[in-house]
Amino acid sequence: MNPQANLIFITSLLLGTTITMSSNHWVMAWTGLEINTLAILPLISKSHHPRAIEAATKYFLTQAAASALVLFSSMTNAWHTGQWDITQLTHPTSSLILTSAIAMKLGLVPFHFWFPEVLQGSPLTTGLLLSTIMKLPPITLLYMTSPSLNPTLLTTLAILSTALGGWMGLNQTQIRKILAFSSISHLGWMAIIIIYNPKLTLLNFYLYALMTATVFLTLNTIKVLKLSTLMTAWTKIPSLNAMLLLTLLSLAGLPPLTGFLPKWLIIQELTKQDMAPAATLISLLSLLSLFFYLRLAYCTTITLPPHTTNHMKQWRTNKSTSMAIAILTTMSVMLLPISPMILTII
Repeated sequence: MNPQANLIFITSLLLGTTITMSSNHWVMAWTGLEINTLAILPLISKSHHPRAIEAATKYFLTQAAASALVLFSSMTNAWHTGQWDITQLTHPTSSLILTSAIAMKLGLVPFHFWFPEVLQGSPLTTGLLLSTIMKLPPITLLYMTSPSLNPTLLTTLAILSTALGGWMGLNQTQIRKILAFSSISHLGWMAIIIIYNPKLTLLNFYLYALMTATVFLTLNTIKVLKLSTLMTAWTKIPSLNAMLLLTLLSLAGLPPLTGFLPKWLIIQELTKQDMAPAATLISLLSLLSLFFYLRLAYCTTITLPPHTTNHMKQWRTNKSTSMAIAILTTMSVMLLPISPMILTII
């Protein structure tokens, strides 16, 4: 793609995200969401492969439907209360429609079907944008409207997302699809706590974005898309593969690593809110996603295929991303000891 065009699309993405995050009026928030959608479409379909075009079409249709529902819910609320302010969403029907719209934007169950397909049809760098920055505006809207949302509905959506995200990722061989189901599972953890402690949702999102960015950039560096190619990739940059193992375990939420922090805090908060059964259930369901993270980690470093291909060791990697990967990997693995400081910041 032309670098100038690429720059315009990336700038538009940042602009759309900023507009939605900083707006008070529903129409401005909707405008930001639309700019975002239109800016990411060329980045999804830039390879001109039929699957990429299909992914862009699916993405456009679902996001257009979700944006229409956002407008519909805000208009219903304005009709009943005379308020266009985002934080004044008080009408129950509007809250219900908005929850459905945001669930569709994010890819929460039962509106999750588009996300794995779109991620599978996109390049890894676009997949990174779809999994991280494109989730920020809808989560911001949920954050701003969290006092008036329905707790039962969100808890149900969250538990279903964690269950299906773990269950459907089990027998996938395409890494982008596995990461899509991982994203759905993490969104479940964010959705269950948004009403009780919205700041924890944001913390969970930031750490999830950090770890996912590390995984996507690492996979982009070693040029891996399938589990079968991941098995032979250890010969390219062995040190990077070893760190990918730790990042995947962190994404799974294992204790000494960064990914354990949001899960720990969310379980603690749910227990305080007398939701111990929900906390137990969501913790057990996260074991499903732990299984496919372990599968990925096993393929990354622990397998030694019978016919190893003779690769030249890559002593010179892409300089532009290697520093970013080094910083992100360190943060993805080692932030747990400074969790008191993180908690004072949020």
